[in-house]
Amino acid sequence: MSARGRRAAKRVAQWLAHSRVRPALVLCSDAVRTRETLALVHAAIGAPEVGFERQLYLASKTKLLGRLRKLDDAFRCVMLIGHNPGLQELALTLLPKDAVLERDKISAKFPTAAIVRLGFAGASWSDLGREKTRLIAYVVPRELDD
Repeated sequence: MSARGRRAAKRVAQWLAHSRVRPALVLCSDAVRTRETLALVHAAIGAPEVGFERQLYLASKTKLLGRLRKLDDAFRCVMLIGHNPGLQELALTLLPKDAVLERDKISAKFPTAAIVRLGFAGASWSDLGREKTRLIAYVVPRELDD
Protein backbone atom coordinates (compact mmCIF):
# COMPACT_ATOMS: atom_id res chain seq x y z
CA MET A 1 0.00 0.00 0.00
CA SER A 2 1.25 3.46 -0.83
CA ALA A 3 1.94 6.07 1.83
CA ARG A 4 -1.06 8.03 0.54
CA GLY A 5 -3.25 4.93 0.89
CA ARG A 6 -2.07 4.38 4.47
CA ARG A 7 -2.83 8.01 5.36
CA ALA A 8 -6.28 7.70 3.78
CA ALA A 9 -7.06 4.49 5.69
CA LYS A 10 -5.92 6.05 8.98
CA ARG A 11 -8.15 9.09 8.43
CA VAL A 12 -11.09 6.84 7.65
CA ALA A 13 -10.35 4.74 10.75
CA GLN A 14 -10.65 7.87 12.88
CA TRP A 15 -13.96 8.70 11.24
CA LEU A 16 -15.24 5.14 11.74
CA ALA A 17 -14.31 5.23 15.43
CA HIS A 18 -15.88 8.65 15.95
CA SER A 19 -19.04 7.58 14.08
CA ARG A 20 -19.21 4.35 16.08
CA VAL A 21 -19.51 2.17 13.00
CA ARG A 22 -19.56 -1.40 14.32
CA PRO A 23 -20.16 -3.95 11.59
CA ALA A 24 -20.97 -7.47 12.68
CA LEU A 25 -19.25 -8.75 9.53
CA VAL A 26 -16.53 -7.47 7.22
CA LEU A 27 -16.35 -9.01 3.76
CA CYS A 28 -12.90 -8.27 2.39
CA SER A 29 -11.22 -9.09 -0.89
CA ASP A 30 -8.26 -11.38 -0.27
CA ALA A 31 -5.90 -8.96 -2.06
CA VAL A 32 -2.90 -7.62 -0.16
CA ARG A 33 -4.05 -3.97 -0.36
CA THR A 34 -7.52 -4.68 0.99
CA ARG A 35 -6.07 -6.76 3.83
CA GLU A 36 -3.78 -3.83 4.65
CA THR A 37 -6.75 -1.46 4.64
CA LEU A 38 -8.67 -3.73 6.98
CA ALA A 39 -5.66 -3.97 9.31
CA LEU A 40 -5.53 -0.17 9.53
CA VAL A 41 -9.25 0.24 10.34
CA HIS A 42 -9.86 -2.94 12.34
CA ALA A 43 -9.33 -1.45 15.81
CA ALA A 44 -11.75 1.37 14.96
CA ILE A 45 -14.66 -0.95 14.12
CA GLY A 46 -14.70 -3.28 17.11
CA ALA A 47 -14.34 -7.01 16.72
CA PRO A 48 -16.39 -8.04 13.69
CA GLU A 49 -16.37 -11.43 12.07
CA VAL A 50 -14.11 -11.19 9.00
CA GLY A 51 -14.36 -13.11 5.76
CA PHE A 52 -11.58 -12.86 3.16
CA GLU A 53 -13.10 -13.81 -0.17
CA ARG A 54 -11.21 -14.35 -3.42
CA GLN A 55 -14.35 -13.70 -5.49
CA LEU A 56 -14.43 -10.08 -4.26
CA TYR A 57 -11.15 -9.32 -6.04
CA LEU A 58 -12.01 -6.89 -8.87
CA ALA A 59 -15.64 -8.07 -8.69
CA SER A 60 -18.28 -6.30 -10.76
CA LYS A 61 -21.19 -4.49 -9.15
CA THR A 62 -23.40 -7.42 -10.14
CA LYS A 63 -21.18 -9.93 -8.30
CA LEU A 64 -20.88 -7.66 -5.26
CA LEU A 65 -24.63 -7.10 -5.07
CA GLY A 66 -25.22 -10.83 -5.51
CA ARG A 67 -22.86 -11.58 -2.65
CA LEU A 68 -24.57 -9.07 -0.36
CA ARG A 69 -27.98 -10.48 -1.22
CA LYS A 70 -26.81 -13.91 -0.02
CA LEU A 71 -25.84 -12.66 3.46
CA ASP A 72 -27.32 -14.29 6.52
CA ASP A 73 -30.07 -12.01 7.78
CA ALA A 74 -28.63 -12.30 11.30
CA PHE A 75 -25.98 -9.76 10.21
CA ARG A 76 -27.45 -6.30 10.75
CA CYS A 77 -24.38 -4.26 9.77
CA VAL A 78 -21.86 -5.34 7.14
CA MET A 79 -18.75 -3.66 5.74
CA LEU A 80 -17.46 -4.48 2.27
CA ILE A 81 -13.82 -3.80 1.40
CA GLY A 82 -13.01 -4.26 -2.25
CA HIS A 83 -11.91 -2.63 -5.47
CA ASN A 84 -12.95 -0.17 -8.13
CA PRO A 85 -14.67 0.07 -10.46
CA GLY A 86 -17.00 -2.50 -8.85
CA LEU A 87 -17.39 -0.70 -5.52
CA GLN A 88 -18.01 2.66 -7.17
CA GLU A 89 -20.62 1.13 -9.47
CA LEU A 90 -22.25 -0.74 -6.57
CA ALA A 91 -22.48 2.48 -4.58
CA LEU A 92 -24.16 4.23 -7.51
CA THR A 93 -26.55 1.29 -7.93
CA LEU A 94 -27.62 1.33 -4.26
CA LEU A 95 -27.61 5.09 -3.71
CA PRO A 96 -31.16 6.36 -3.20
CA LYS A 97 -32.56 8.58 -5.95
CA ASP A 98 -32.70 11.65 -3.70
CA ALA A 99 -28.91 11.62 -3.10
CA VAL A 100 -28.25 13.69 -6.22
CA LEU A 101 -25.19 15.63 -4.98
CA GLU A 102 -23.49 12.49 -3.68
CA ARG A 103 -24.30 10.64 -6.91
CA ASP A 104 -22.49 13.35 -8.86
CA LYS A 105 -19.48 13.21 -6.51
CA ILE A 106 -19.27 9.40 -6.56
CA SER A 107 -19.66 9.33 -10.34
CA ALA A 108 -16.79 11.79 -10.73
CA LYS A 109 -14.39 10.00 -8.38
CA PHE A 110 -14.43 7.24 -5.78
CA PRO A 111 -10.96 7.48 -4.22
CA THR A 112 -9.00 4.95 -2.19
CA ALA A 113 -10.60 4.39 1.25
CA ALA A 114 -13.79 6.30 0.37
CA ILE A 115 -16.86 5.16 2.28
CA VAL A 116 -20.50 5.07 1.29
CA ARG A 117 -22.53 4.29 4.37
CA LEU A 118 -26.08 3.20 3.65
CA GLY A 119 -28.98 2.25 5.85
CA PHE A 120 -31.09 -0.65 4.62
CA ALA A 121 -34.76 -0.98 5.56
CA GLY A 122 -35.38 -4.40 4.00
CA ALA A 123 -36.45 -7.44 5.98
CA SER A 124 -33.85 -9.60 4.25
CA TRP A 125 -30.54 -9.02 2.50
CA SER A 126 -32.10 -10.72 -0.51
CA ASP A 127 -34.25 -7.56 -0.88
CA LEU A 128 -31.24 -5.23 -1.08
CA GLY A 129 -31.80 -2.50 -3.67
CA ARG A 130 -31.98 1.25 -4.13
CA GLU A 131 -35.65 1.41 -3.14
CA LYS A 132 -34.85 0.31 0.42
CA THR A 133 -31.66 2.23 1.14
CA ARG A 134 -30.94 5.65 2.59
CA LEU A 135 -27.66 7.50 2.49
CA ILE A 136 -26.07 7.99 5.90
CA ALA A 137 -22.70 9.32 4.75
CA TYR A 138 -20.31 9.64 1.86
CA VAL A 139 -16.79 10.05 3.22
CA VAL A 140 -13.72 10.99 1.20
CA PRO A 141 -10.44 10.75 3.16
CA ARG A 142 -8.93 14.00 1.85
CA GLU A 143 -11.93 15.91 3.24
CA LEU A 144 -11.36 14.59 6.77
CA ASP A 145 -9.25 16.36 9.38
CA ASP A 146 -6.09 14.65 10.61
